[in-house]
Amino acid sequence: MRILVVDDDPEVRKLIRFLMVDVAEVHECEDGADALSAYERLEPDWVLMDLSMRLVNGLPAVRQILAAHPEARVAVFTQYDSPILRAAAAQAGARRYFLKDDLTQLRALFGPS
Repeated sequence: MRILVVDDDPEVRKLIRFLMVDVAEVHECEDGADALSAYERLEPDWVLMDLSMRLVNGLPAVRQILAAHPEARVAVFTQYDSPILRAAAAQAGARRYFLKDDLTQLRALFGPS
């Protein structure tokens, strides 16, 4: 399995890489501005998209990826547990919504069934 992690925090990306080392090939991108080109270059099975980034936030990046690749599977992961953001992520096309305070949930999504 190939995963693209889009997050501006290098420590979060490092943690996800560590958590997923035996489950997936993890690639990284540090901003939503680069997410579409990284998606097209890497063709990941899943994209993990942070919501809050410096240049382009996660929701516009999710929309951009899905506009170009409707088959893309995107999961949002963020520190914000808000019903409004959850709804906005779903409306943008994200299939899952995870909180950063429990990234072990990612193994349930990507781990062996």
